[in-house]
Amino acid sequence: MLVVHHLNDSRSQRILWLLEELGVPYELKKYDRDATTRLAPPELTAIHPLGKSPVITDEGRTVHESGAIIDYVIRRHGGGRLAPAIDSDAYETYNQWLHYAEGSAMLPLMLFMYVGRLGEGGAPLHPRIESELANHLGYVDRALTGRDWLVGDGLTGADINLSFVGEVTGAFGRLDQYPGMKAWVERFQARPAYKAALEKGGAYSFARG
Repeated sequence: MLVVHHLNDSRSQRILWLLEELGVPYELKKYDRDATTRLAPPELTAIHPLGKSPVITDEGRTVHESGAIIDYVIRRHGGGRLAPAIDSDAYETYNQWLHYAEGSAMLPLMLFMYVGRLGEGGAPLHPRIESELANHLGYVDRALTGRDWLVGDGLTGADINLSFVGEVTGAFGRLDQYPGMKAWVERFQARPAYKAALEKGGAYSFARG
């Protein structure tokens, strides 16, 4: 059976949501961050040397990185759901959004969070970070304005992978500036599978790393 190695307050919550959407049976193994350092416990390194989450094991394989896991699960367990046909033009758009989430979109949000902890020492970096936030969040907002989902007429793995960007934006109190993204976040958070995943994985904080 597919096993999700789930760390609290982490992006592995998206993998639970994906599996709930697909109705794929899975085992959930939970790990808790150190209360002081906020780092993952050493037990995760026994699963993958980086000791990071999300990571899954399935049929003797270990897969890490959110985008790779989503791609793997949809290809092997999706039955044609949550992704366009691989030979379609829509698939190319889907694939770009799938990898954009972690490849580009999360970086300015992570910098905003971590540099903010430096106090005045981080002040010189704030203008550049703010510029990148406006650039990327505006890009996502424009893509979602007037449509329900990123690609086609329904939810895809790209929406699931990018969901963390929308939720972190909300945690930073900026979602009202981006109405297209805000409506999208409200839409996916209302889905029964999203709620089921949250119940199983536990509430989590978006603004802590």
